[in-house]
Amino acid sequence: MAEAKVIKVLLVDDHQVVRRGLRTFLEVQDDIEVVGEAANGAEGVERAEELRPDVVLMDVKMPGMDGIEALRKLRELGNPARVLIVTSFTEQRTVVPALRAGAAGYVYKDVDPDALAGAIRSVHAGHVLLQSEVAGALLSQDETGNGGQGRGGALTDREREVLALIADGRSNREIARALVLSEKTVKTHVSNILMKLDLADRTQAALWAVRHGIGA
Repeated sequence: MAEAKVIKVLLVDDHQVVRRGLRTFLEVQDDIEVVGEAANGAEGVERAEELRPDVVLMDVKMPGMDGIEALRKLRELGNPARVLIVTSFTEQRTVVPALRAGAAGYVYKDVDPDALAGAIRSVHAGHVLLQSEVAGALLSQDETGNGGQGRGGALTDREREVLALIADGRSNREIARALVLSEKTVKTHVSNILMKLDLADRTQAALWAVRHGIGA
């Protein structure tokens, strides 16, 4: 029987006790391996480039380079790791900037171990993890009054189908299966959607779709 792919995870948090706790949570998972740790954003970027993890668990508030700046740097470098923000409830207002910087979602520091492992698997599969209050905040900030809904008229029927599935949290592979397309074709559709709607990433596309009644 073929061995399941192990998800490589990098922990980035300035508190050693938090990193130790996260590692303890994850070491019992057969399909997740903690490949490294970092104590600040700059070190996190360096380690992510060195270790090429699948998922980075990133704190937001850290000395020197914070998590948001580290996210932006990883995107500039083209690092493919999916970043999951680990934050406290009191830092919730920092989640929106983190998502705009490229995070795939977030969990709270007191997250249940099984929920944490599930979140890692989910973002690794290409999903976006958003809770309703954060989605609402992002949508509120996107209300620019510049004809966003009008841009949707440029989408083809197929692109609207793809967008609906993005809003449903589907990965490119899942969209390809659902629509009987190749992943390469789905990627092309996603790129066209982002270009036509003037959006930066899948998170914004999912939120735009919800805001305009497409999909979930």
